[in-house]
Parts: sequence; C-alpha cells; structure tokens
Amino acid sequence: MLTAAALPQSRSRPREAPNQRARGRWAAGRAHARRGRWCGTAGAGSSLPAGGGDFGAGCAAGAAAAAAPAPKEPRLPALPHFWKWRVKLQRPGNSILPTFVTTTFVIEAMAAANAQLRWKRMENLKEEEDDDSSTASDSDVLIRDNYERAEKRPILSVQKRGSPNPFEITDRVEMGQMASMFFNKVGVNLFYFCIIVYLYGDLAIYAAAVPFSLMQVTCSAAGNDSCGVEADTKYNDTDRCWGPLRRVDAYRIYLAIFTLLLGPFTFFDVQKTKYLQILTSLMRWIAFAVMIVLALVRIGHGQGEGHPPLADFSGVRNLFGVCVYSFMCQHSLPSLITPVSSKRHLTRLVFLDYVLILAFYGLLSFTAIFCFRGDSLMDMYTLNFARCDVVRLAAVRFFLGLFPVFTISTNFPIIAVTLRNNWKTLFHREGGTYPWVVDRVVFPTITLVPPVLVAFCTHDLESLVGITGAYAGTGIQYVIPAFLVYHCRRDTQLAFGCGVSNKHRSPFRHTFWVGFVLLWAFSCFIFVTANIVLSETKL
Repeated sequence: MLTAAALPQSRSRPREAPNQRARGRWAAGRAHARRGRWCGTAGAGSSLPAGGGDFGAGCAAGAAAAAAPAPKEPRLPALPHFWKWRVKLQRPGNSILPTFVTTTFVIEAMAAANAQLRWKRMENLKEEEDDDSSTASDSDVLIRDNYERAEKRPILSVQKRGSPNPFEITDRVEMGQMASMFFNKVGVNLFYFCIIVYLYGDLAIYAAAVPFSLMQVTCSAAGNDSCGVEADTKYNDTDRCWGPLRRVDAYRIYLAIFTLLLGPFTFFDVQKTKYLQILTSLMRWIAFAVMIVLALVRIGHGQGEGHPPLADFSGVRNLFGVCVYSFMCQHSLPSLITPVSSKRHLTRLVFLDYVLILAFYGLLSFTAIFCFRGDSLMDMYTLNFARCDVVRLAAVRFFLGLFPVFTISTNFPIIAVTLRNNWKTLFHREGGTYPWVVDRVVFPTITLVPPVLVAFCTHDLESLVGITGAYAGTGIQYVIPAFLVYHCRRDTQLAFGCGVSNKHRSPFRHTFWVGFVLLWAFSCFIFVTANIVLSETKL
C-alpha cells in the first residue's frame, strides 16, 4: 500500500488567524473563527512519503521520521489469514468506499489549510510593508495607494497575481497541523491521543512479528518442520524448539535480542533513511511477487489445498479491523499529494490507486486461500512459504520466512522515534523546554516499554492487527478526516466567503457523507468489540 506520514513536531500560536482578519474584511457580524495552533512538520525519509508505509519522502528522519508511521509490512502478509473466512470480495470492496471518501476529505482539508496559510503570509507581508512605508518619502505615496486599492479588491483578484488559485496545494500540511488549525484544544489532544495509540499498536505488532518469524524459521530448521513432516502440523508454544528450550522461550529470547538491538534507537534520532526505505520497498515488492507466482504455480499443478466455502460470516467481525488497517493511508496523504506537479485529475488518480490496491489485495488473498487450507494458513502469510513441501529452493524459503525480519526491523526505529516525538508534542507548552532526563530518558522509555511488554505477553498477530485497526485505525482513517473536512468547510466559508470555491473540494460534499463515514466508523468499533467479547466468552 502506501506509506505513513509525518506528524507535527512542535506547535506555536500564530499572531492572528487568517479567518479572524477575514471576518472584519468581508462580512460584518459573522461568527468568529477559532484560533488554532500551527505546527512545524517533518517527514521521514522514505521511498514514498515522509515516513510512509504499508501494513504498512524525502528528507531526514530524525525529527523527520519522528513525524509518522513508516511502512508496515504485516498488512499484506497477514491479510490472507483473514480472507479464509470469506471468499467474496464484497466486504473489502465495500471498505474501499468510505476509505476513498475520507481520502478526498483529507485532500480538501489540505487545500483549505494551504489557502489559510497563504492568506496569513499575505497579511504578514502587508504588515511588514506597512511598517517599512511609515518612513517612506512622499514619492512613495502613489505606490502605497495602489497597493491599498489592491487590498480592497476581493481576495481572488489579489491571489491570482501570485498563485493561480488560493486553494492550490503547494505546502505540505500534515494531519497534525491541520488538526491544530481546525480543532480546538480538546480536539488537538484527542488527535494526538489517537495517533499515539495507533503507533503503540504498530510497535507491538512489529515487536511480535519479528521474533515470531525467527522462532518459526529457526525452530523449523532445528527439525520441527522438515520436508518429511505433515504440512498442516500445528505447534504449541510449549513444544520443544532446541533441546530443552520451548518455542515460547525461543520467541522471548528473540524478542529480548530485538529489543536490545533496536530499542536504543528510540533514545536518539534516526536520520538519512531514504535509501534504506527504498531497499525495503524493493524487497517488499519482490517478496509479494514471489509469493503470488509460487501460489499460482502450486494451484496450476493441482497442489492447491484450499477449498473455501462461498461465504462464512464468522470472521466478518474481525475483518472490519483488518480492512481498516490494510487500507490505511490518510496520515501519509500530505507527503504523497503535495509533491505531485499536476493536481488537475487528483481525485481520479486516487480512485485508480485504490482500485489497483484492491486488485492486488484480491490477487494475493485469493491465491492464498486456494493454495493453502484455511485451518493451516498462518497469521504471518510469508511463513506459509517457509515449508519445504511448498518451496524446494532453500534460499527462497529462508528469504520469504525472514522477510518480515528484514523489513520490519528497519521501520521499527522510525516509528519509535515518531511516537516519542508525538509524546513530546502532546505535552509541549509554548516557550517551555523539557529537562534532560525527561527528554532523553522518560519519553523514550514510555515509548519502548509498553509495546515490548505486549509482545512479551502475546504474539497473536490476528488480535493485535484487528484491535489496532478497529480502534486507533478507525479514528485516523474515518473519524479525524470527517471532523477535519466538516470544520475546514465552516472555517473556509467564514474566512473567504460563500463565493469562493475550493478547487480540491471532495465530490462527496454533502454533509450526509460526513455522517455516513462516522456511522461506518461506529460499525467498525462495534463489530471488533463484539468479536473480542465473543472470543473471550468461548475461552
């Protein structure tokens, strides 16, 4: 899919919000617009956006990566495990609609934020020129009068001189900055709370996926899953791995090594990751292509083991959370959209992108459920190809089996630094600084310890993905974009008047669509909560 995005690093209050000035300039008696905080942003160096990723750019990633979730590898490898419950493409296809709607919402909010920033710069420039002109000679009076007459003309006539349209997307305005512009203090804090929970879920999934993959591959190499063992053999955590060591012991040893090797990066800044992200993206596409081809070859040779039913609704509850996590890209849109040179057909390009993503998910998942039996399909899909009876070539087998190790390990430090800096931003007070101990010890510690503890207690990727996607993911993908577009439309009308049209306005401009997205988000929340409750009841 796509990549993660940068979130703000710091927040500072502007001198005066543009819509407040616009109130007195265009319409007397209009309700005043809220003041907002403006955030400086940074983006992780990545092959796509700043920090971008799939289940999951261009600049350095210290403060940069600190801005957003990086590529998330388990999304695609884990998705086929959930597809075994329902063969029809209807449910994931339906998820495309609300996701596409919120994508257009974010683009519209980006355009509105650019317009406000552009107007603020014009106001600041006018104030500076007014200050300079206070000492000007009489020969400058004519020039000043011409400028004042230009200021009295409608905003569009002024904007056209420097920019084709005030709503042109030229500045990268991340979701955190938009939240600071259009939300009040409570809304901004809720946004950061949501993104922090989401990043914690990401780190917990990564911290569990890498040791789990290492455990599966190394314990198999030790003899638990050789070519002569039945392909659908299931193992418990208490089964032996090496000598007296159990599989769960091997998992926790790998988790400890993973934490010791990558955890210290949380205490520092991660920089210059551009080429590393390009390499991991290349490995990702190679792995996905290899898995699809191997599955098709196996099915073509009549060795397919899967015989899925036409429909099975028992897994639809958890599929909500998985689809949310799989189609997540809203937080990376500013880094993806802003560099596009021609945005004339932006909505069509985004729609085509989602269609291609759905087709790719469908190809990967359908080959999976027909190639492997549903009860033997593993949470981490790549591990299904680590079996000798599926892949004879040892190099390919180990590459796919260890694929999450390579890619996730490179992204874990970026997301950890992202989460750490968002904690700093959440508690930041204007003009204040943190003590060295708090800045260099406390924040990195509260970033690293919780996800490692979660990974220590469980490596159930199915539950981790579903919960992260359904709760925090629903907030980022549905709730935040819906409220962003609602408030940005109101603020834009107050600041620029009813006659100004946002050129990047969403085709879903009726308020009904905002309500539809919020209702969909509530449905995701209810279904996943019901899945958790029912699963616990069965236990």
